[in-house]
Amino acid sequence: MSVHKAVRTPADVSVSGWYAVLPPPPKAQVLRGRYVADWVIVGAGFAGLAAARRLSQLVPNDRIAVVDAQRIGWGAAGRNSGFMIDLPHELGGENYGSSKAHDLKQISMNRAAIGFSASAADEFGLQSYFVRAGKFHGAATQHGLRSLREFETHLGGLAENFRSLDASDMKRITGTDFFIGGTFTPGTVMAQPAAFIRGIAGGLAGRVKIFENSPATLIETGAVHRVQTPEGEIIAPRLILTVNGHLESFGFFRKRLLHVFTYASMTRSLSDSEQAALGGQEHWGLIPADPMGSTIRRIGDRIVVRNTFTYNPGMSTSKKQINQIARAHDRSFRARFPMLGDMPMEFRWGGHLCLSINSAPAFGEVDDRVYVAGCCNGLGTVKGTLYGMLIADLAVGTDEPMVSDALSEPPPSPLYPAPLMAIGAPLRLWAMQRRAGREF
Repeated sequence: MSVHKAVRTPADVSVSGWYAVLPPPPKAQVLRGRYVADWVIVGAGFAGLAAARRLSQLVPNDRIAVVDAQRIGWGAAGRNSGFMIDLPHELGGENYGSSKAHDLKQISMNRAAIGFSASAADEFGLQSYFVRAGKFHGAATQHGLRSLREFETHLGGLAENFRSLDASDMKRITGTDFFIGGTFTPGTVMAQPAAFIRGIAGGLAGRVKIFENSPATLIETGAVHRVQTPEGEIIAPRLILTVNGHLESFGFFRKRLLHVFTYASMTRSLSDSEQAALGGQEHWGLIPADPMGSTIRRIGDRIVVRNTFTYNPGMSTSKKQINQIARAHDRSFRARFPMLGDMPMEFRWGGHLCLSINSAPAFGEVDDRVYVAGCCNGLGTVKGTLYGMLIADLAVGTDEPMVSDALSEPPPSPLYPAPLMAIGAPLRLWAMQRRAGREF
């Protein structure tokens, strides 16, 4: 028997705008006492709920239990920008692309995950939170424009569709003349992440037992596994961990995972006159030409700006850190939307990303009947869904070929010694964000 005591559990501060604009959820069902299941999944984000849904399809008569430390949609799953991206999206590079062979495989796998999510949206009536709108890349500098044209050349080599945009196109779409050019790609889904993930949980409630506000504090693995929470425990012969970076909190992949936070702000509702002054389309999502620039989404009468990455090895941020970064959001917003003046932000938040130095996932069987799916490298919506569905296939033993593709990825590389990480990681993030320049 192995014992894994949680060093820390998720405790996100400041409500995300995505969560705040939703109606209050039903009362949480907290795990109390002993619950016996055939499967226990720890973590109810994109990966955990994808695993639960896939298991419910593969072994519909099995008892499946899911525990989450917080409310569904409160944590990282409801704190991202809501882009489910099908195309290459390497955050460490200058134009998102990688090698042709690698990117072709990733595109195929990403689209399988999007298809799986689309079927869930259809099954549970979540189409309004899951829109195949495509995404825009926006360039604010000549350097950014050259990067986009390089990206377009790469897409052409992959036989992928795209549309080049000039400054007038970008103004027509966004309402601002900040962007001098852009690229549109049609395959991205724009999700309301908190609404979508809550909807998935609600749809699964009839065939999966979901416990919220029930952090796993200790895991014992053996002939049967035991997941302990503050008020209860689950006993099951098969365990799936879908806690992304918190895999390390239980002792898995120690000193191999990079814990980074990124931050977002959402405006109050824009008045009719403010929307008229802004112009442009009512719904669009834009990622920057430089991966370290500012991501912008307009959702009707609100705008979300997301930028700034910080290295937080303790896997938490604070209201103080969020408020400090708010100044960067306000500067970025005013540069893009001067016609809106000093627009107040109603919600500000941070979200946890898990990265690895070699952009590899944490995926596979790490102990007898103990499976992990995490380290999504900044693509938690689509990669979390992908690895969640595939870990269920691996655990059940299907012949799904993408399982072999996922297992063929190398494991996350070891990090550098702690003193070098403490200095080097923040310096690297600072340099990359500085490189972004006006794209930030």
